[in-house]
Amino acid sequence: MLRRAQPGDEAGILACIQALADYEHEPDAVKNTPEALAAALFGEVPSVFAHVVERGGEIVAIAIWFLNYSTWNGTNGIYLEDLFVKESERRSGFGRALLQRLAAIAVERGYERFEWSVLDWNTPSIAFYRSIGAIGMDEWTVQRVSGDALTALAAPRG
Repeated sequence: MLRRAQPGDEAGILACIQALADYEHEPDAVKNTPEALAAALFGEVPSVFAHVVERGGEIVAIAIWFLNYSTWNGTNGIYLEDLFVKESERRSGFGRALLQRLAAIAVERGYERFEWSVLDWNTPSIAFYRSIGAIGMDEWTVQRVSGDALTALAAPRG
């Protein structure tokens, strides 16, 4: 059953996040906790949203997303942070169903885009995304500041 995430889903969502990190060869990268997820997803002002697929009482697929904003279009959009389907459930249509639900939310709300990033070596996912009409934004590169560089950038100059 595809549904919006609800309180009590944190452990299942976190298990999928960890499985995604394992798949992306970053098994030690996840620092998230059920408490942090609960605050982000279900706090007074949620900063992130999630949809899940539950099968047999277990969360087997997730889509974690947040809103972005196009200054050129003057509308919000959806940015998909994570899409993950457990290996045993792949090719069941759950990934497509999650993407379809988020696309429907975007259309219903008048958002003009729905976007995400994918690792360049993840050819099965790239092929799947192309099959649903996604196009690569090859002229754009992701930029990130984190760790010591973030701390240094935040420090006042003087």
